Amino acid sequence: MIKVVGLISALLFVSAPRGLQAASGDQDFYKGKTIRIIVGFAAGGGFDVYARTIARHMPKHLPGHPSMIVDNMTGAGSRLAANYLYKASAPDGLTIGNFIGSLLLQQVLGDQGIEFDGRKFEWLGAPVMDDTACALTKASGVTTIDQWFASKTPIKLGGEAPGANDSDVPRMLKATLGLPIQLIEGYKGTSNIRLAAEAGEVDGGCWTWASIRSTWKKGLDSGLVNIVLQVNAKKASDIPNVPNAVDYAKTQEAKQLIEAGIHAPSAILRAYALPPGTPKERLTVLRDAFMATMKDKDFAAEIMKANLELNPLSGVEVENIARKLYQVDSNLVGKLKEILVPKK
Repeated sequence: MIKVVGLISALLFVSAPRGLQAASGDQDFYKGKTIRIIVGFAAGGGFDVYARTIARHMPKHLPGHPSMIVDNMTGAGSRLAANYLYKASAPDGLTIGNFIGSLLLQQVLGDQGIEFDGRKFEWLGAPVMDDTACALTKASGVTTIDQWFASKTPIKLGGEAPGANDSDVPRMLKATLGLPIQLIEGYKGTSNIRLAAEAGEVDGGCWTWASIRSTWKKGLDSGLVNIVLQVNAKKASDIPNVPNAVDYAKTQEAKQLIEAGIHAPSAILRAYALPPGTPKERLTVLRDAFMATMKDKDFAAEIMKANLELNPLSGVEVENIARKLYQVDSNLVGKLKEILVPKK
């Protein structure tokens, strides 16, 4: 059983960054260069908004003040971006990957679409430890968890692919809580799921609360969209009255599955990584610049304006949490595999 809250708390006690000395050695390297952030999801979603905001502010914290651009490499729940970063990106400190952290669990489960080893990535950090929520349209006819349990027909939820939280969370909820759910996959990002829900193709979806709150604000404010359930180790502070999935788990095993399959991966859902073999000096420079960006007042103001959260993890903290995902009990791994890896 993974104790996510305790794990994250323990990781707060890490050593301070060592970038000042390294920065002087790479002053000339970054001058005139362009750093590329590869985002595994479509433009307009939460991942994209975070990445573009980082790209606007991080260069001023790097020696030589390089430019920074964002490329959206969508497909297979961000597998394409993760595989590209691992297999095809030069480890020179000029390419940063932003794919969904739950793919690491998919590797543990033996997903054949994973062509990387998450233990070998160089982790840059994460802007936030995510909360997860399920948003349903008013047209779905479901505005409470009791109505959802009582629904005579499955609630259609949009998803991208196994390993993306908008696909994994519905699968876990159906298996552990018995909620009537029909998962419809193949969307290129949460922005596409949102549009599909507004068009009546699906009833809603489950993904990060920060993203839903930001990108679906009009629907929430108008009452056309409702947050029916949250799926968190601890309730999100701004939706305390929304029921939490783990409280509806009727067995200890169901609770363990939710904690290992959703809570732990959610902690590093938005992590940024560098290719294996990136020089340690450049990794240190980039890690320090990333954390300086997280503390930048202008960056924080823009994140707040976008109605997103800022609760960063350092590269070392992400690395330690990622390592824990590879230490999940083998019996639990087998049960998670039955739930999260679709049968061929």
